[in-house]
Amino acid sequence: MQIFLNNRKSNVDSNLKFGGEIDPTQRAWIEVSGKAIESNVRKLKSKLKNNCEFMAVVKADGYGHDAKVVSENAIKGGASQLGVATLKEGIKLRSFGINVPILILGNLYAKKDLLMCFRNDLMPTISTIRECLICNNIGKNNNLKFSLHLKVDTGMSRLGFECNQFVQQFNNIKSLENISVKGIYTHLACADEKNAFNPKSSAQLQREKFQKLLKLINIDNSQNIKIHIANSAGMILGKDFHFDMVRVGLSMYGYEPLVKTNEPLYLKPALFLKARVTFVRTIEKGIGVSYGSKFVSDRKTKLAVVSIGYADGINRNLSDKINLIHNKKLYPQVGSITMDQMMVDITGSDDIEVGSTMLLLGSDGKQSISPLDWADKCNSITWEILCSFKNRLPRVQVA
Repeated sequence: MQIFLNNRKSNVDSNLKFGGEIDPTQRAWIEVSGKAIESNVRKLKSKLKNNCEFMAVVKADGYGHDAKVVSENAIKGGASQLGVATLKEGIKLRSFGINVPILILGNLYAKKDLLMCFRNDLMPTISTIRECLICNNIGKNNNLKFSLHLKVDTGMSRLGFECNQFVQQFNNIKSLENISVKGIYTHLACADEKNAFNPKSSAQLQREKFQKLLKLINIDNSQNIKIHIANSAGMILGKDFHFDMVRVGLSMYGYEPLVKTNEPLYLKPALFLKARVTFVRTIEKGIGVSYGSKFVSDRKTKLAVVSIGYADGINRNLSDKINLIHNKKLYPQVGSITMDQMMVDITGSDDIEVGSTMLLLGSDGKQSISPLDWADKCNSITWEILCSFKNRLPRVQVA
């Protein structure tokens, strides 16, 4: 077999199999379990009140899991709608042949973007009369109705109509003949706080405010408008938060939100982060490791160089704070995490060599490392950890 590099002929082992593509597990990668996503959706749906729909939130490339894999398996599990953040994310899902309703949770304000949204059968989130009028004109010019969701701000202070103006504005919106309001929703700001079950908590007060608005605009089942307020944490707060649909992100991926609950959900994490050992060396006592030599060996130390770093999305503030798993044993990461590599203290191991796979997130036997563990160690949140993984980490679907 022959390959050509820079137009120069090179002889290689004739037994070497080379199909022209790099093995996705050659360096570092993320394994995604579609079955775990499907199973989690089924478990979560079983907690919903009757006739409540499940919107799977697959923004940020499915929280770093691969939006296509997540969407397809969430739909298998019973999700009837999908939520994305951007127009591009929605169009990409349509290109995969996914045809369930898709809501864009971010704000589209330009006419050209709303027109593109309409042409791809996506539903925008609308927060002002101005965008309603643009959508109505687009629908009129195409002799169709433009489907959309209206958002109301009940305490997040982000997107949404002002509460004290919404009733009058909704009455005006109802007169627009070429839009179809498919949903009205708001977003909880503090549903994951420890006191969220308290009747006087921010989440409970937001729900009450939202319900009062709905009464004022006389929403009923005959109008076929989906009412929704609950994210993952809100869903767990109880059926008072379920309304017609819930928007579930974090829980679907296998992690319980930061809210105290008496009933565990038994969710399965769907993500496993792995990387290869590319070099093994032994250093003497008193030798510095990595940039700045902030870690200095206190004994003769065997080190594994693992091919993953902050350019892959590993927060540098995790340096010297995390462990990796190999063959059901924990090994501490030492020294500063570098752009593409990190060092691991494997002293005492006899089964780790060049090419060995080490697990950074996931479980192996009784050993388990969660994104929540990382978040606690670098003053972050689980969502940020999951969404930080870069595209140069291949996503590999597993059972």
